[in-house]
Amino acid sequence: MAIPSSQPKNARGSFATVLSLLPYLWPKGEVWLRVRLVLASIAMMIGIIATVYVPIPYSEAVNRLSAKHGPLVLPVAIIITYGLVRVCSTAFSELRDAIFAAVQMRASRVVARQTFEHLHGLSMRFHLDRQTGGLSNIILRGTLGIQNVLRLAAFNILPTIIQLLLTVGVLWYKFNFWYAVITFATVAFYISFTFSFTAWRTKFRRTMNETDNEAQTKAIDSLLNFETVKYFGNEVHESARFDESLARYEKASVQSQVSLNALNIGQAVIISSALAVMMMMAAYGVVHNRMGVGQFVLVNTYLVQLYVPLNFLGFVYLQINQGLIDMEQMFALLRVNHEITDKPGAVVFAPQGPPAAVRFENVVFGYNPDRVILKGVSFSVAPGRKVAIVGPTGSGKSTISRLLFRFYDTVAGQVLVDGVDVRDYTQHSLRAGIGVVPQDTVLFNDTIFYNIAYGRPGASVAEIEQAARFAQIHDFIVSLPQGYKTRVGERGLKLSGGEKQRVAIARTILKNPRILILDEATSALDTATEQGISAALSSISHDRTTLVIAHRLSTVTDADEILVLREGEIVERGSHAALLEADGVYAGMWAAQVELEDAAEHAGVDAVQLQKSVAEVAE
Repeated sequence: MAIPSSQPKNARGSFATVLSLLPYLWPKGEVWLRVRLVLASIAMMIGIIATVYVPIPYSEAVNRLSAKHGPLVLPVAIIITYGLVRVCSTAFSELRDAIFAAVQMRASRVVARQTFEHLHGLSMRFHLDRQTGGLSNIILRGTLGIQNVLRLAAFNILPTIIQLLLTVGVLWYKFNFWYAVITFATVAFYISFTFSFTAWRTKFRRTMNETDNEAQTKAIDSLLNFETVKYFGNEVHESARFDESLARYEKASVQSQVSLNALNIGQAVIISSALAVMMMMAAYGVVHNRMGVGQFVLVNTYLVQLYVPLNFLGFVYLQINQGLIDMEQMFALLRVNHEITDKPGAVVFAPQGPPAAVRFENVVFGYNPDRVILKGVSFSVAPGRKVAIVGPTGSGKSTISRLLFRFYDTVAGQVLVDGVDVRDYTQHSLRAGIGVVPQDTVLFNDTIFYNIAYGRPGASVAEIEQAARFAQIHDFIVSLPQGYKTRVGERGLKLSGGEKQRVAIARTILKNPRILILDEATSALDTATEQGISAALSSISHDRTTLVIAHRLSTVTDADEILVLREGEIVERGSHAALLEADGVYAGMWAAQVELEDAAEHAGVDAVQLQKSVAEVAE
């Protein structure tokens, strides 16, 4: 599943995006937030009325101070009124923003959380195709976009329109029809020019977004694979790839800035021309004694006052337009359908209890329609029994564990747990009852304590330490300067492969599941450590149904049944002794393993590393 791109949006799409935001402005059950929205609207209206009224006492004071006859009298009351109205204009505008802040931030928080939860609910197929850097950018920009749209649309565009209408009405009332017409026509032309020019500029911003996503994705991917970059000495190559995206971003950014300067010049020409015409009309009225100096000042003040919010209109429109694009990308993620869903009336699988029975019935599955991985696989694991699946890489061993965990649904056939199709269980309860020790362990960039406790959040310190002892990592942890508070680094890179694997085993032990999946659980351990952990795994798998996926056959000799998988089909099954006696595929793999062990012993190297490729050699 590709990340939604920022394609050009039509008016209907923008309107739909805004409508999808309305429920967050008027949330159910949040009475105080609704009250805040009403109070913010009232404060906005008072602020607008005060702003429109400000020039009137100002012009009246000018008239009093420019009287041609009689002594000048200090217009104290008028000046005080002017000051109070101006304070009200600013104070209520700030009060509006202060009251609305909680509504705005709650809306962005709720949408961001829902997007995050939705992403966790999407299938593994989506996450295997995702671009982490671009995805995080979409959520970040979408959250900021919500804040911008709410703040600017509600408290910039709307107040400007209301202020314009009130100003036109005042000019018509105090002067004549033509002042109102020129003001309205000027603002209409100004807005039309700004919107059309800004819409043309949007393509530069869109390009900036896309190249920024691309650059961030490359940067994060490169940094996550820091060791691989170092192994191949490709720092210069990675820098060049990153710089290619930055160069495209630079070009789009410069074009955006230059076009913004052109927009500002055009806006200044429109407003200045209208101001000159209206000032000429007002001056004509003063000269012919039809208007006072105060009215001349009033005309100028109203147009200049209107110009202040209009001057930011291009920026506001661009921000709103960009915010809508960013929001649309985030809402597009919310519209991605869940491939794996709970059916209505799904039952709850008890995560704790006696061992569960597992059965695969004629299972057919492929990640893509043109590539079938499993071809009619059938087997069963009795409660408390241990079944191992062996075979060459690509034969479908790990796919079986993913189907049991319900990361995917079968194309045909059934996967049953305790006689119930896994599709009839809720996903959360099913996964709560299954523990997995994966082949490639990835840890959170947090402490060792957090990573072990992740198996069962809320577990006591004693339980966590006991799990670590079972996994034979407790002594290593307490030997560290910071003990269990030691941070493991990005993806656990500060720990060795064996240490990471033992942490993974510890958190699975802590989870205490009814079904245990060991996906090459000791693959990263040396022979001595492997023997100790194998004993621990054998003891904890005693009271649970265990499925072992392995390349190295020495780890599965105690299994109740061994399934030999090749090209998506079970070609042999039986106990270790029975399969050796059959002298088939398994016996050939075992012979190759023994040969490798002998070679490793004579060479004085650890056999573990050589044994990892036994299945491929046998194949």
